[in-house]
Amino acid sequence: MDIIERISQELSIRTQQTAAAIALLDEGATVPFIARYRKEVTGGLDDTQLRHLEERLGYLRELNDRRDTILDSIRQQGKLTPELEQAILAAETKTLLEDLYLPYKPKRRTKAQIAREAGLEPLADALLADRSLIPSDAALAYIDAEKGVPDTAAALDGARQILMERLAEDAELLSLLRERIWQNGILQAQVVSDKQSEASKFRDYFDYSEAIKKIPSHRALALFRGRHEDMLILNLKPGENEQDEHLLCSQFVSQRLQVSDTQRPADAWLAETARYAWKIKLFTRIDMDLKQRLREAAELEAIRVFASNLRDLLLAAPAGPKVTMGLDPGIRTGVKVAVVDATGKLLATDTIYPHAPKNQWDQSIASLAKLVRDHQVNLVSIGNGTASRETEQLVTDLMKTWPDLGIQKIMVSEAGASVYSASELAAREFPQLDVSLRGAVSIARRLQDPLAELVKIEPKAIGVGQYQHDVNQLQLARMLDSVVEDCVNAVGVDINTASVELLKQVSGLNNSISENIVAFRDTHGRFSNRQQLKKVPRLGDKAFEQSAGFLRVMDGDNPLDASAVHPEAYPVVNAILDDTGLSIRDLIGQSQFVRSLNPANYTSDSFGLPTVTDILHELEKPGRDPRPEFKSVQFREGVEKISDLEIGMSLDGVVTNVANFGAFVDIGVHQDGLVHISHLSDQFVSDPRSVVKTGDMVKVKVLEVDAERKRISLTMKTAIDKSEFVAKPKEARPQQKIKPSKPQPTTLGDAFAKALKR
Repeated sequence: MDIIERISQELSIRTQQTAAAIALLDEGATVPFIARYRKEVTGGLDDTQLRHLEERLGYLRELNDRRDTILDSIRQQGKLTPELEQAILAAETKTLLEDLYLPYKPKRRTKAQIAREAGLEPLADALLADRSLIPSDAALAYIDAEKGVPDTAAALDGARQILMERLAEDAELLSLLRERIWQNGILQAQVVSDKQSEASKFRDYFDYSEAIKKIPSHRALALFRGRHEDMLILNLKPGENEQDEHLLCSQFVSQRLQVSDTQRPADAWLAETARYAWKIKLFTRIDMDLKQRLREAAELEAIRVFASNLRDLLLAAPAGPKVTMGLDPGIRTGVKVAVVDATGKLLATDTIYPHAPKNQWDQSIASLAKLVRDHQVNLVSIGNGTASRETEQLVTDLMKTWPDLGIQKIMVSEAGASVYSASELAAREFPQLDVSLRGAVSIARRLQDPLAELVKIEPKAIGVGQYQHDVNQLQLARMLDSVVEDCVNAVGVDINTASVELLKQVSGLNNSISENIVAFRDTHGRFSNRQQLKKVPRLGDKAFEQSAGFLRVMDGDNPLDASAVHPEAYPVVNAILDDTGLSIRDLIGQSQFVRSLNPANYTSDSFGLPTVTDILHELEKPGRDPRPEFKSVQFREGVEKISDLEIGMSLDGVVTNVANFGAFVDIGVHQDGLVHISHLSDQFVSDPRSVVKTGDMVKVKVLEVDAERKRISLTMKTAIDKSEFVAKPKEARPQQKIKPSKPQPTTLGDAFAKALKR
């Protein structure tokens, strides 16, 4: 089937839409650009549809390239029949294509090939064609010691190897049996002998069995990781009743050889050949194929989950352009401090030692207070790593002691901060700054604008995926890059403040053009309009077309340059201004008036109704940010580690990761808890993302605590049966709750001492 027709059927869209989208992609247009500014051309395909189309287009083109290679190979062997060519042309998947190619694929020297070289193929054909032959008698004519056939047993074994290889390379038979085992197969796991203790993290799979087609992605990847680490053994049974299923599959193979129960001399030999072919060749191949199929499906799902979580994280609410202090907590090495201004420019750094062994609690508070006053800090961003809760308490005491400072503290994920700190990018940005202090800068900036800061970090290092190191790294990188691109272009980029790392994610821009934009900005000052972009070296007409609509010029010459209206569509706005008699500054932002306009009055051959409608929406709220309003969560005081948790305790938390089996929630004890999918709501939930997403603030209750395995079970249900709560084992309960020692105040007096009470 033609690629355009096939994609159209799969996505349930018209062939004209598919053809138009493919043409734009082939011309170098990006998905964000096509989705936003070429709606008339594609019939309104959105970014999700376009991403699927782009993915399938790549797969089908690779399939066609492989098809051509296979046809050429078989043709050169002189074995391409019209029937085989038609079958190859009709193959719709890479798996089927490879099945058809298997008999003709260059391979190492097999037992069957050795048998053919010994002249035994006529014997195999004879026994297959004439079942009245007695196999041992027919084999006598093929005994030849010089060819490695010393007796009739060797001759018959060689003939059997030839037939077994034929059966193993029978694409139709292989496909039929593979699908049967996929529907009926059972995957079993067992712990490797004498590794029970070493493999404790795989305890759930020590004696495990599940239908292979029903295994969810997270369990599949856990099983394969256990096998990779030599902790688990995975076995595939063809069905619930293993013996019966093996017999049935052998019978399918026998039917392929047309073996009957007529008691002819060759029938028994052929039936035995069929059984051997099934057990030794076909089932072995299918076992590998289906485990690979399970793994690939699990990897694709894990990548999809990772992408969804990354999208939610990148589109998290920004705190906005406020002076922010970033704290990167540490114990012995101290708490690293960085203050950045409203644009993210570094103002000051420090290192304080409030925790053991120095215990400079009061001095640390005094140092923070001075920085807050000197730089008029509005927000304090605290990394959620080691000593985060203790550091949060430090800031709490600071706020209690000097309430007039008016600061707000927020805990943020520091995932990837250390990666950024040691990166070449950070070294270029802060060449004189210690690596540890760079992390504090990142923690401050990611509160101001998560998207602008997180694009500087390799997506895989952000840590919102499951089994991310176990999946296909090329596919993962491609998917995550697409997510970053979509998020950046959905929000838009301020061209006068954006970093190179942020700019290069804009549609149509790459690293070198982005570097040129920043260099131009540094040399000539801020951009005052979008047209100045054309003066940037290497930013040609195509790059301008693709990028201009996503680049914002705030407080520039033309208010439209701060909006998502593309410069190519400014004539539409000018027509509206001529029609209404208003200036652009009088029109823009006047929601009620703009809504009264009829978009159909301003359409033309160049700009259809979808584009004009988008323009009017943008005129209502120019440059609107699609991200939600900023909110923060406050963790419960006194709950700082797993041992502080009590069954039934109610807590506030923030969702850090969403998987198919539930959501992980940070409740401030340095170990995320899991809200299983069955505990996300009082109602049935089929997809956790329909209830929560990464970054959401939620209220949870503690169901179970396993301190040894560092596992916390939580619930978001409002109505909970008491039997669902699992009490801590007695040995896990501390005999006495020991409060952490607190350094005594030194120079700030009794009032400060009272403020320090927890």
